Amino acid sequence: MMTQPEKNKVFVLEAFDQAFNKRNEDAYEQYWSPNYIQHSAHIPQGRDGLKNLIAACPKDMKYEHGLVMAEGDYVMIHGRFSNIGQPKAWVTLDVVRMEDGKLAEHWDVIQDEVSQTDSKSGKPMFGNSFSEL
Repeated sequence: MMTQPEKNKVFVLEAFDQAFNKRNEDAYEQYWSPNYIQHSAHIPQGRDGLKNLIAACPKDMKYEHGLVMAEGDYVMIHGRFSNIGQPKAWVTLDVVRMEDGKLAEHWDVIQDEVSQTDSKSGKPMFGNSFSEL
């Protein structure tokens, strides 16, 4: 049997895939709270703000998740948004708070992706690098 944090991880990953990759119009009501609180500099408030932002993104935008961690009602995802209409993909850390089975609140940290060869450490910003932890 899955714990509640494990169920939350699955739910958040499914929500992100449905909204960002599949562009499912029903995803917002299904996964996001009607009182959704947004703490992102790039996304307007509420689930309509998120829906409108995604609708304005390039059709070939892609979201990939990496490491996912959960504790209690919080889920953290290390991810990458590519084909976003910017010179570089974005590597993100998204923090989501769950409430009543929906995504209720969101924070993010966003950085332009730096290639492995351009990284001073020689390590990639996204991918299987977490196996070294």
